[in-house]
Amino acid sequence: MRSRSGKAQRLEQIARLYYEENKTQEAIASIMNISRPLVSRMLSEAHKLGIVEIKIHSSDQSASLLMNQLKKHFDIEGGIILPDSGNNHVVNISLANATMQFIKQMGGGRVGIGWGHIIGTLVDVIEESAPNKGFISDICPLVGNFSVTIRNYHSNENVRIIAHQTKARPHYLYSPAFVETQQEFELLQQTEHYGTVFREWSRLDIAVVNIGNHPSTPDFATVARYGELLSKHKAVGRLVAYYFNEEGEIIHSDSDYAIQIPISLLKKCNITIGVCSANLGSKALIGALNTGLFTHIIAGESLVKDILTKV
Repeated sequence: MRSRSGKAQRLEQIARLYYEENKTQEAIASIMNISRPLVSRMLSEAHKLGIVEIKIHSSDQSASLLMNQLKKHFDIEGGIILPDSGNNHVVNISLANATMQFIKQMGGGRVGIGWGHIIGTLVDVIEESAPNKGFISDICPLVGNFSVTIRNYHSNENVRIIAHQTKARPHYLYSPAFVETQQEFELLQQTEHYGTVFREWSRLDIAVVNIGNHPSTPDFATVARYGELLSKHKAVGRLVAYYFNEEGEIIHSDSDYAIQIPISLLKKCNITIGVCSANLGSKALIGALNTGLFTHIIAGESLVKDILTKV
C-alpha cells in the first residue's frame, strides 16, 4: 500500500501538472498511466485535502469577507461572489463565465447540467467561446426536456452544445421533463437511455444547478404536479424542477412525475454548484442554501449582502 505521504505527493504532482503546467486531464492520465476519470477524482481530492486552494481575489477583499460570512451561516465550502456591474444581462454573462472557470478549477470530469435562464446564458457563453478540450470528460442533463420554445429548457440541446465545445462525451435523456401518470413515469425509468443517464447521475463529479424563484416563468405545470402544496408549504424557490421553502425543505407531491436527478443522488455529488441569476430573490437563495445540497455558490455581491442581513 502507498503511504499517506506518498499519496499526498501523487496528488500534488497531478495538481501541479493541471494547474501550473496547464496539462489536460487526458494528458495527465497518459503521463501518470491512470484513467482520466481517476485524474478528475484526484484533483477533487487534492482540493478537499487542502493541497490545492482556490482563491478569488477582490481589489477590496469584500468578496472574500462575504464568502467567509456565508460559510459561517450555511454548510457550503465556497464559491465565487461577483460585483454587480452593469444590467442584469451583463451580470448574468459574468456569472456564466465565472461558472465555467470554476468548473475547470474544480477539476471538471463528469458534469451534470440543470436548466433555466442562467444555464442558457452559460451555454451561450460556451457556444461563443473557442473549443476548450480536456476539462469536461462527460456531460449529461439533470432533467428531461421541456416543451417550450426557449432553448434554455431544451436539456439535450444544451448538452450537445457543451459536448461539442469541450469535446466531452454527451449522454442524452430522451424524455419529457414531466409526464402525467405513475405508469408513464415507471415505463420511462425502465428505458435504456434513462438507465444510461441514471448511471451518469450516480457518478457525477460536478452538478451545475440553477437556483430559481417561485413563482416563475415558465410555470412547470405546478398546479398539475402539486395542487395547493406549494402555497401550503410556502415555496420560495426552485432547483432543477424541485421546489423548496425558506427553511430548505423540498416539497414533495404524490402527483409529481418529473424526470430529473433524484435528490438522493444530488446529495451524493462531490461538488454541487448553485448558480444564482441576477434577478434571484433573497428568500430563494436562503432556502436553497438551507437545503444543504450545495457545496458552492456563484452569486452577485448585492444578493449575498442582502441575505446576510436576514440570517
